Amino acid sequence: MFRKTTAAMLMALAVAPMAQAKSASMCVFDVIGANGDVYNLMKDYALDMKGHGIDIQLKPYTDEGVALGDFQSGQCDILAATDLRTRRFNRFTGTISAVGAIPTYDNLKTVLATLAQPKAAKFMKQGDYEVLGIAPAGAGYLFVDDRSIDTAGELAGKRMATLDYQKDAIHMVNFVKATVVPSDITNFAGKFNNGSVDTAYAPAFAYKALELYKGVGDKGGIVDYPLAQLTVQMIAKDDLLTDEEAQTSREVAWHMYPQAMALVKKSEEGIPDDQWIHISDEDVQGYQEMFRENRLEMRDGKNGAPDVYDPKMLHLLSKVRCASNPGASECTAANRE
Repeated sequence: MFRKTTAAMLMALAVAPMAQAKSASMCVFDVIGANGDVYNLMKDYALDMKGHGIDIQLKPYTDEGVALGDFQSGQCDILAATDLRTRRFNRFTGTISAVGAIPTYDNLKTVLATLAQPKAAKFMKQGDYEVLGIAPAGAGYLFVDDRSIDTAGELAGKRMATLDYQKDAIHMVNFVKATVVPSDITNFAGKFNNGSVDTAYAPAFAYKALELYKGVGDKGGIVDYPLAQLTVQMIAKDDLLTDEEAQTSREVAWHMYPQAMALVKKSEEGIPDDQWIHISDEDVQGYQEMFRENRLEMRDGKNGAPDVYDPKMLHLLSKVRCASNPGASECTAANRE
């Protein structure tokens, strides 16, 4: 009798964790699909989360709009997509990609480390949604078909492939008096490569993955200045996971930062040196002030700008920049972010 009771207890203990495990599905946007770096990164994330009792099944998407639609219609529990798409669910974390707001990867590391801490958890929820993790996708650079386009002034009149749902990018293009050519993630590369536009904006991985080297050709290049830091963000309904589980998820994502950055740097190092267009320190300072003025407009919704940026995130990013470069003029400006 004792042996039977003991055996039954052991069986119950073995089965209990299985019964308690949560299962969820994740729509993962990766322009390459199931063979892409983002999808593989999410596979590793899912494997780690399984060790915490949450079983996540991945579904790859090469069209970000379709992934977003399926998430919103309830066909998956979690969405992994660029912050350009997920900003609608959390304006605070969506402001990470504010134009010119994170000039270095060291700054980005500081920001993401801060957001992974428990004290930042309250900012991860907005409405019915919660951010379950953030991973770097690389700085966005300006790809041009003519190397003489290396300052903001020379963008005037140029045709720029601009994501039609990215309001801040549209505002910036209009600000420099370039021409917005409405595009989406599925066709902007083709427009640049076939000469329909003069410039396009993308992280370094697109050079090979989307064959942007064709659009660059012999006369073009890539301006070596981070216009913004793109991230992949994981979004879910805020009742999917408990607060403790959601915090664990964010910490799991943060611990993958070195892995994600290794992929980013590999893509950047894979671009031939002669394809980069290096700009002067003076021009860099000009860009930084121009972007800062535009961020303030898009924080406050002034001068016809869309109010898309979260003030608290802009303030955090300003503190990070000034901690690393306290001598910058913005750090003593009367209208500091």
